[in-house]
Parts: sequence; C-alpha cells; structure tokens
Amino acid sequence: MKLWQKDTNVETEIEQFTVGRDPEFDLQLAAFDVLGSLAHTRMLESINLLTEEELALVQTGLKSIYASINAGTFAIEPGVEDVHSQVELELTRKVGEAGKKIHSGRSRNDQVLLDLKLYFRDELKNTVEQVQTLFVLLQAQSETYKNVLLPGYTHLQVAMPSSFGLWFGAYAESLVDDMEMLLAAYKIVDKNPLGSAAGYGSSFPLNRQLTTDLLGFESMNYNVVYAQMGRGKSEKIVSMALASVAATLAKMAMDLCLYMSQNFGFVTLPANLTTGSSIMPHKKNPDVFELVRGKCNKLQALPTEVSMLLINLPSGYHRELQLLKECLFPAFATLLDCLQIMAFILPQLQVKQDILKDEKYKYLFSVDAVNAQVLAGLPFRDAYKKVGESIENNSFEVPDAVTHTHEGSINNLCTDQIKVQMDKVISQFNFEKVTKAYEALLA
Repeated sequence: MKLWQKDTNVETEIEQFTVGRDPEFDLQLAAFDVLGSLAHTRMLESINLLTEEELALVQTGLKSIYASINAGTFAIEPGVEDVHSQVELELTRKVGEAGKKIHSGRSRNDQVLLDLKLYFRDELKNTVEQVQTLFVLLQAQSETYKNVLLPGYTHLQVAMPSSFGLWFGAYAESLVDDMEMLLAAYKIVDKNPLGSAAGYGSSFPLNRQLTTDLLGFESMNYNVVYAQMGRGKSEKIVSMALASVAATLAKMAMDLCLYMSQNFGFVTLPANLTTGSSIMPHKKNPDVFELVRGKCNKLQALPTEVSMLLINLPSGYHRELQLLKECLFPAFATLLDCLQIMAFILPQLQVKQDILKDEKYKYLFSVDAVNAQVLAGLPFRDAYKKVGESIENNSFEVPDAVTHTHEGSINNLCTDQIKVQMDKVISQFNFEKVTKAYEALLA
C-alpha cells in the first residue's frame, strides 16, 4: 500500500531504491505518527470533515494502534511503503470507511514533517535529561576535588596551577553552553508544520491552531512554504546541538586519555573498567575514553553531513531529504550512549594527590611569584624580569601557597553560580506542557 498509489505499478528496482532504509527508521516514528493523527482527526471533526461517530471510531482505533506500538507488536508489512501508510491501513481494517478519511487536509510531506518534529522533541528531551545528569555529577566531582592541585598546560607545556575542581567544573560549565544549543534546537522543532500539506496549504478550512494546541507545540510554522523549507533546516540545527555536546565529551575524553598515561599519571581507573593487551601484561587501556572520543568526533562531523545533503536544494520537497533520517536517528542513540557511559565511569575515577610536589612542576608557580612581588609594590615588568632571572640561574623558590580568589579561579569555583545558569536554561524547555498534551490526546 502506498498513499500515492493509483493504477500504475512501479518497477521493483525503482521501488527498492527509492524506499531504501525508510521503513527501518519509520518504526521510530510510529508512535508520533499516531499522536499526529489523533490531533489531526479531532481537527477534521471540528470543521465537519468527520462526523462525531466517525471521530469516535477513528480515535479508538488509533489508540489501539498506539498501544500495539508500545507493546512492540506493530510492524510495517511487506509491500507497505512507510509508517503513514501502515497506520492508515491498520486503522481502515479496524474501523472501515472512516479510516480512509484521515488523510484529508494533509500530505505525506507535512505528515512526516510533523512526525519528525515530535520525534526530535522527544529525543532532545532524552538528551537534555542525560546532559543534566552528567552536569550534576561533574559539579559534585568539582567540589569533591577542589583542593587537589593539577598542572595547567598551554601548548602542552607546563603553564600555571590548576585543580581537579577547576577541571571538572570547566566541563560542567561547558555543558551549560551545550544546553543553550539544545534549547535553540528544541525551540526550532517546537513549531507545528501540520496544515502546510505539500508546502502550499489546503483549500480546506483547516484549524492549525487547534492541532498546535493539541500536540503541545509552543507555536506553528505559519508560512506553509517555509514549513516545508524547515525540512532539513530543523535537522541541521539539531545536528549542531548534538555536535556541541559531543565536542565537550570528546575533549574531556582526550584529557582523560592523557591523564591516564604513565607520562602524566594524574588519574587511574579500577582494573575492571579498563582493557588489557594480548602480549603486554602490564597494560590498562582507557578504551572507554578512546571510544567516546571517536564516537563524539564522528558526531561533530554530523552538521557537515547534513549540510552536504541540503546544499543545492531549492524550496519545496525533494526525495533526498529522507536520507537525513539515516544521518540523524542513529546520532541520538550514539550521543546518549556516550553520555551514559561517562556518567557511569567518572565517579569511579581515582585522582592522584600531591601531583605538584614533583620537581618538574615547580615553574607552574612563576606567575604567582611575579604577582606576589607586584602586590608588594614592584612594577609588573620588573617583577617579571626578576623572577625570570631566578629561573635562569636556578634560584627560583616555589611560593608557600596558591591564592587565587577571583570568580571562577582555583579557590573560588563559582559552582553555585554555574548551577543557576544551567537551571535557567532548563526551565525554558516546555516538557511538562508536551506531556500533558499527549496525556489528553490519549485519554
């Protein structure tokens, strides 16, 4: 069954090539397709394209299909092109002629657009929740290890004193900016495209505001041409948000690979969280961090992959847009896996104490020594030269204490202020509104 099928049969080779892997990814859209149809059919009844009796039948049938999706028994049958066709076919089997009316006032174009936006909204929610979990963990680790000093590097050369508190806290704050990116993506997908049909609207007197409200959208894509232009644009912005989170994880994983090496030796993991070598019995390899780094580096290429599919497309629908599912759907699962494994392994990280007592780190304190002399009244340039000379003639003495007190420094991590920033971003997601909308649709 195909929603566009007339009397001409398409060659098998053409059908196989054009359908591709769509049914595989469409299964992930099935629940959202039913939710969209629950809202759309209520709207159809409000403009007299369904009777009350037909609406009651259709709603009951759709809810039954939704239950089968949740139970894992829903499938796209051989010969059925996509999830939209399968839902309509099953509904018609259940309720008869009324099932054939549910496509009035919409096209597969705005139907799949809607499904994708509902899917992205849900996957972004999952991502936000996991990012929040990792953020809380990083802040806790930052406070736990705030007094454990760590070498800071520039150009991979020993630079200035840092701390594990600063290091963990830096990645926590990085996730705040990543959350801003996720919020931007969420706001873009939280606009209802339903009613744009094939991109040019409908001669039916559709009530687009009604479906917007029923599905818990914050707003709608008003211009019907732009609604279709949003296919691809939404994916690109979502991919940029995922890549932003991935960049934070990849950098953190790279740090940990360095810190675990014997040349650094700043952190270790319990043996049961590492892997070994087939010939070197001493090896404890940070495979988890290496794979997080690799997977997240691939995710950082995602916006480019999406852009290359869109780069020369004019307005309107084009078939290569279906390939965006192959890019983006697996990306959500990959990022969630990386977030979850980092949240699992970081609490078990063992941090080395007294790292800076090693002689090779004594020049980390050269800036502190310069600043101490400036505070005592010596001009900065003279103090810089004086300390430099002491380093050259090997008479440099390490200061007794590290006193960095300004906001965001070693002794003033601003953990609470960073948490306020994160809470402010998270409060702008309308997850509760969506949950209530879905509950009302399924009641």
